[in-house]
Amino acid sequence: MPLALLALAIGAFGIGTTEFVTSGLLPEVVDEFGVSVPTAGYLSTGYALGVVLGAPLLAVLGARIPRKRMLMGLMGLFVVGNALSAAAPAFGLLLTGRIVASLAHGAFFGIGAVVAADLVAPHKRAGAIAMMFTGLTVANVVGVPVGTLVGQSAGWRVTFYAIAGLGVLAVLGIAALVPAQPRPEHSPVRGELAAFRNPQVLLAMAMTVLGFGGVFTMTTYLTPMATEVTGYAPSSVTWLLVLFGLGMVGGNLVGGRYADRALMPMLFTALGGLAVLLALLPLAAHHKAAAAADILLIGAFGFATVPPLQKRVLDQTAGAPTLASAVNIGAFNLGNALAAWLGGLVISAGLGYTSPPWVGALMAGAALGLALVSAALERRAVRSGRVVAAGPATGRGNAGTSAAAEVAGERVGAAG
Repeated sequence: MPLALLALAIGAFGIGTTEFVTSGLLPEVVDEFGVSVPTAGYLSTGYALGVVLGAPLLAVLGARIPRKRMLMGLMGLFVVGNALSAAAPAFGLLLTGRIVASLAHGAFFGIGAVVAADLVAPHKRAGAIAMMFTGLTVANVVGVPVGTLVGQSAGWRVTFYAIAGLGVLAVLGIAALVPAQPRPEHSPVRGELAAFRNPQVLLAMAMTVLGFGGVFTMTTYLTPMATEVTGYAPSSVTWLLVLFGLGMVGGNLVGGRYADRALMPMLFTALGGLAVLLALLPLAAHHKAAAAADILLIGAFGFATVPPLQKRVLDQTAGAPTLASAVNIGAFNLGNALAAWLGGLVISAGLGYTSPPWVGALMAGAALGLALVSAALERRAVRSGRVVAAGPATGRGNAGTSAAAEVAGERVGAAG
């Protein structure tokens, strides 16, 4: 794999660390600023909203800027946000710093996925995307626990300064290792917006919201379920999250590898397995070993959906992929927010701490249904002659999913 992917992965590692580390540092923030725990929770809510809004906004504003320069600018914005958070004299400025940093999140992953895919041969694109996202998954295993430990021992400000330092390292890595990217041409914003008229793009984004969102019905309410139902000590929850993170790392790499071979079958397997594992968790939650194994596998199957879903969007928007790719990153965060809200509803209804995974199972099942619809529409397009398959009907080679296949189909149609 090209060394440029390492620079992108470092940026992803920093972003993943800053996104989740505030959960472990809330007590320190509460003590310093004298705010309530729910108020301190706005640090996570504000970040998520910043991702959803910043992804399309910055992708459009940077549509005519070369992608390498845009990536460096986004990481610069990330550095500024984290430095502002670290130096904030008041809670309001800390929240402002979090939002500034979050604006770079969606656009960085969206544009980074396009750049990563362009660095390799077409049959290795999902693997390249997965390599970049490995930085995000490793952040959950290493960055968040270490950042929490540093913040608890040396102060939470030190953690944010260290994350800003990671951002500087990523800027330098991108400058040195990522090859120059061509400047977009011919009114790119109009072309980028046109991608959303493609039903396959909208279906892929809906799968992102529902499929990956289902994972967060488990993670959002993991602590009360693990301590109140399974019987784990509160200190053990950190290790359960590390276990979940290890599953994410493995699932991301496997999903990237097999999505390059057979994208839709990989997506069917990941979404179907995720739905089953979430449905089983309320039962497994009554046994420590079973719960730990299920949490590990939910992380694996959940993140195995990320490379194929991101590549699916890129394949369907080959001529103008940047905005759609960035919006799909925002869709992940929208799914997180939806999952947390729905999980809270069923708990408030008195169904207990094991009820959110049932909601997650329904969400993942709905995503699987959309994947089947997407595949059926694609097969119909192939039969009607609008798309020429890129591989055998077994699905290997991503039959009908590649940009090359779509272009070939259009040429056949034009010739006819």
